[in-house]
Amino acid sequence: MLKDIIGGSVRDYHGFALTEFEFEGAYALIAEPADPTPERRFIWRSEFPEAFDAVDVEMLRRGYYLVYVQASNMFGCPESIKIMKNFYDFLIEKVGLYKKTIIFGFSRGGLYAVNFALTYPECVDALYLDAPVLDLKSWPGGLGVGKGNASNWEKCLKIYDLDRSSALSFRGNPSDRLEELAALNIPTALVAGDSDETVPYAENGALLEEVYKKMEKKLLCIIKPGCDHHPHSLDDPTPVADFLVESSSI
Repeated sequence: MLKDIIGGSVRDYHGFALTEFEFEGAYALIAEPADPTPERRFIWRSEFPEAFDAVDVEMLRRGYYLVYVQASNMFGCPESIKIMKNFYDFLIEKVGLYKKTIIFGFSRGGLYAVNFALTYPECVDALYLDAPVLDLKSWPGGLGVGKGNASNWEKCLKIYDLDRSSALSFRGNPSDRLEELAALNIPTALVAGDSDETVPYAENGALLEEVYKKMEKKLLCIIKPGCDHHPHSLDDPTPVADFLVESSSI
């Protein structure tokens, strides 16, 4: 049983067994599908597990494990990517999951998802980005049309060893590396609201959409008219789930 490998405690999650445990001092979880895929494929929430989780639950129903390890308030920085890689190695070597994952990047989770894919593309089957942050200047910086978040901006500057001046010339944002990301040929599902005042689409997701279309890469893009940052995801998870299953079966 999974609990014999990872310890922790088990609870119900939409009818699935979810094990909560500690991994290298961080909170982690694994939810088990009733009928796993033969390869034991898995999806990975990079942030906000269990929030707006229609696609997560649908993927569990389709046989994918769901995993998460906490690296909150690190804004996708290199140290957070190291935490994720250690967790990935554990999942592959100890739990026996498939060698490639599908990473879900919701809101600031987009920073983690894209930076992990850029650093370890061999570990990633596909991405699902939902109202993703792709430029720190947009959020939490609020240096464009968005509201930003002052307290998170201060934390972010400290994490990246930046100040307000050097942040303007910083080129380590996912938005600065979108052509590099597209060249990796990682299929990507992008869902966002066109009226997002927190993480403006024009400063984040739209940049990825433009690059992927220009480079003719595999992209599912669903824009929700009149939708702000919340709610995330879709009432019907089928289009995203279908895309991810198709992409991960290549």
